[in-house]
Amino acid sequence: MTDKGARVLVVDDEQAIRRYLRASLGAHGYEFYEAATGHEAIRAVPINRPDVIILDLGLPDLDGINVTRSLREWTDIPILVLSVRDQENDKIAALDAGADDYLTKPFGAGELRARIRVALRRANKPEGASTFIAGDLTVDLVKRAVHVHQHAIQLTPTEYDLLKLLMRHPDRVLTHRQIIREVWGGGCYEDEMHLLRVNISNLRRKLEIDPTRPCYIRTEPGVGYRLCTESSDNELS
Repeated sequence: MTDKGARVLVVDDEQAIRRYLRASLGAHGYEFYEAATGHEAIRAVPINRPDVIILDLGLPDLDGINVTRSLREWTDIPILVLSVRDQENDKIAALDAGADDYLTKPFGAGELRARIRVALRRANKPEGASTFIAGDLTVDLVKRAVHVHQHAIQLTPTEYDLLKLLMRHPDRVLTHRQIIREVWGGGCYEDEMHLLRVNISNLRRKLEIDPTRPCYIRTEPGVGYRLCTESSDNELS
């Protein structure tokens, strides 16, 4: 699916925000649905079957984080949090609960549409894909082969597992705890945070033209990392 004609469910108790988004997204071909409370949102998802959900955290009945957890029990529909809460702990809580992205208010309509396009692309990657391509980065999952600019790159097993995890969730922020849990399985958080930083640094040194200005592995300060594919033609095939 392209973004044109995509179904968007906006969950926000502010009528002015819903009205603005209806006009903004409708003008670009999106099919628009709305809900003003968490319970309305949970009921609306199976009825309207949206392709992406834009969710405020400060709802009058259920906190948006609880709505996210409830939805994640049965659906993988992309959830983009749109909230005035700009503290790191709020972002981490939302992403750990299963949100795909987080944008703070006030926001730009153009950036919001770009985030929606990214979420739709990620959601529509074919299942069972064996090769990931992002710009000059190619990963063959069957052969466990990594190439940059057509040159083979040697990764340690941990570096490869870390890259594969990020690659499986392109353009989605993964929190430090999510990554540590998946790659190292828990344990001493502070020790493994150090291991995570070291391995990210090593990955950047091997994959990036300029590791100090990474194109692929981006830092979300205080939150985690994302494998960025927005600036190039990428596919999982």
